[in-house]
Amino acid sequence: IFKKVNPEQLSSTKPQNCKRIVVLGAPRVGKTSILRRYLRDGFVEEYNPTSEDFLRKLFRIRGETYQIDILDASRERDFPAKRRLSILTGDIFLLVFSLDDRSSFEEVCALRAEILAAKSKLTKSVPEQCAPLRVPLLVCANKVDLLESERAISQAEVLQALGEQCAYFETSAKDSTNLDKLFETLAKRGGLPTETGPSQHRKVSLRSYQAMRMERVMGKGTQTPCGALYPLARRPSFSTDLRQVIGPHTTRKSGKALEKCQIQ
Repeated sequence: IFKKVNPEQLSSTKPQNCKRIVVLGAPRVGKTSILRRYLRDGFVEEYNPTSEDFLRKLFRIRGETYQIDILDASRERDFPAKRRLSILTGDIFLLVFSLDDRSSFEEVCALRAEILAAKSKLTKSVPEQCAPLRVPLLVCANKVDLLESERAISQAEVLQALGEQCAYFETSAKDSTNLDKLFETLAKRGGLPTETGPSQHRKVSLRSYQAMRMERVMGKGTQTPCGALYPLARRPSFSTDLRQVIGPHTTRKSGKALEKCQIQ
C-alpha cells in the first residue's frame, strides 16, 4: 500500500537543482497568464488580481530531482525593501510589460537596472559588467496578438533601451505565441534542463509523482520526465530570506563597524 509522504522525504534535491524564478512587472500586463501557461493550466480571459504569489513545481528528469519556486513579486511593488530582498534571493528573473502600455515598459527598464545593481553589490562587481548569462534575466513583451494600431512601443525602441544582448521576447499568453521559446531560454539561462518547459514533460499529480520517485528509489520506474505542482508550498519567511542573503552566522568583528545591510 502506498503511504503518502512529503516529496522532500523521498530523496533530497541538490541545492544546485533548486531555483527561484522571480517575476516582476506592472499590474495587468499578463504575468499570471504567462505563469499559468508555464504550469500548463491554460488561459483565462477574465482579469483577476494576483492572489497566489508563490508556487512550487517538482520535477524528475533523467534520474535527477529539481525544484522550481516561482515568486510573483507584484504585490511588493510599493515596498522597495521587500522587492529588493526578493531580487537578492532570486536566481532567474522574468520581467513582463504590455505592448499597449508604455509606462509598463518604463517600469521594466527601471526594474532591470535595479536587479543588475543589486546583484552587482552582492558580487562586488560593476552593474555594467553583470553579463546577461551571469544574471539570468529575460524581458517579455506580452499581448503581441493586439492590432498594430494598439501597440504603444516598437521593437526597435525596446532593443535600443535594453541592448542587443538582452533576452527579449514578444509573446501572447492568449494564443501562446513565442512562449515555448521563452520557456526554453528561461531554462537554458537559469541552468535548468529544457525538460522543465511545459511541453517537454508529463504533468502528473503530486501523489503520482511521489509514487514514481519511490519506484526510482527502489530501482523501478521509467526515465520519462515528469513534473507536479506542490500545492502546500509556502513562501519562506522574510527572516529566512534575509539569512540567506547575509549568511546564517554573520558576526561582527571586534573594533569593526557593522557592514550595511544589502537590502537597504
